Amino acid sequence: MKILTGVRFTRMTAAAFAVVTLAGCAFAPPARSPASPSPGSYTAEPMPASSKEADGVAQHFDQGAAAVPDWWRLYGSDTLDAWVAEGLSNSPSLESARHTLEAVRQQYRAQVGSTMLPSIDANGLASRQRTLGLPNVGPTTTLYNVYAGQLSLSYTFDFFGAARFGVKRAAAQVDLQRYELETARRTLAANIVVTAINASALAEQVRTTERLTVLAHEQASLTEKAYQAGAASHDDVLAAQQNAASVDALLPPLEIQAQRARHTLATLMGRTPDQAPTALPLSQFHLPSDVPVSIPSDLLQQRPDVLAAEAAVQAASAQVGVATANMFPHISLSASLGSAAFNTASLFTGAGAIWGAGVSLAQPLFHGGALKAQRKEAMANYDAAVAQYRQTVLNAFQNVADSMVALNQDASTLRASQTASTAAEQSFADTHARYQLGAVAYPVTVDSEQRMQNARLAVTQAAASRLVDTAALFQAMGTPPGAEQSDKPYQASR
Repeated sequence: MKILTGVRFTRMTAAAFAVVTLAGCAFAPPARSPASPSPGSYTAEPMPASSKEADGVAQHFDQGAAAVPDWWRLYGSDTLDAWVAEGLSNSPSLESARHTLEAVRQQYRAQVGSTMLPSIDANGLASRQRTLGLPNVGPTTTLYNVYAGQLSLSYTFDFFGAARFGVKRAAAQVDLQRYELETARRTLAANIVVTAINASALAEQVRTTERLTVLAHEQASLTEKAYQAGAASHDDVLAAQQNAASVDALLPPLEIQAQRARHTLATLMGRTPDQAPTALPLSQFHLPSDVPVSIPSDLLQQRPDVLAAEAAVQAASAQVGVATANMFPHISLSASLGSAAFNTASLFTGAGAIWGAGVSLAQPLFHGGALKAQRKEAMANYDAAVAQYRQTVLNAFQNVADSMVALNQDASTLRASQTASTAAEQSFADTHARYQLGAVAYPVTVDSEQRMQNARLAVTQAAASRLVDTAALFQAMGTPPGAEQSDKPYQASR
């Protein structure tokens, strides 16, 4: 370390600024995310402007539209809206993410205060000391008091950007956590919607399957009576009994899934499982007729997971700048002013004034290759962050494409299921009417109702899939810019 004053310090400062001017651009790689692909369309095959009509609704893919902030309100259920609001308010995982964001914000403020601003400290001293005197000269011991008060200032000049890059890294980490909070918020809302739909669909499937078990056992009983009357074979009886047992085996797994869905819904809402809400009728969910499909370039500004990956790139770039700047000289200024005396009466008088000032320069010379290795590590982390950003972008495009294809096919599936269900219901009605007229036997009516109930199961599953995949597409669109629940105070710092 070398103390510098006057002209020498001025020359050193000028030289440092010259070095920064010439080499500053190479301290860190670009903080912006790499160029992203811009596909002409999301899917491999051209998608129609609207899906096929099913259940009276043909969903329109609104090309170029922005994402919808609170898209779950489009399902037209006040109860569902209340469940989502309760989950967003009471979820411990979301609360944890909020506290984590606040902690990162405080880290940012601490980084600014500790590296960009000077430090001023006040020190006080009061002590009583005993010292030995010289042999045969004066007193053998001396007792005295020492009092001192002092203000000290220190500041490290950020000629090579170590502090500035550190602040940029902290700001990027705040943005990263903010986007992760928004991702958690939207994921929680989507999970509540999807779980509520699944709980409703499973409850209806349980009721339908319960009716099927009754019909299957009735069919087995009728076959047994026919066998006793000589109108059916023993193989017919065994087949009917096997069918009844098979239908019975379908019910417990459905009941387990229905109960788990309700328990999951309660947990997502911040409740204990014993306070799980009753599943809504599936008909209470109204399918949104319009779904937004943003253009790919807008999608990347709406997806919080993509924005979080971009913030990770910015943080990694700033860390490279920090690691590079640490290889250059560190120049610090220190100063102190105070007073010291052997009694309190003389404290803070001109005779007791003490002060000091100095400038120090520290240039790393040999650290066993640690500084160079730390820069290489930072560069490797930056390259990894860039690669992760690209993968996140690809995943976002795939997410949208898969949701669009599924939603388009869901309409076809539901339409076919409803056609089959309508035919089965009409067939049952005709068979029941003919039975009442005595034209057919009762077992024929039971068999017809079994086909109708199985057709209803398929309709319930197809309708639930359409509602769920619609939620997936809304979720895949992300959040429109400016609609996040958190503020954005740190982006200007870049």
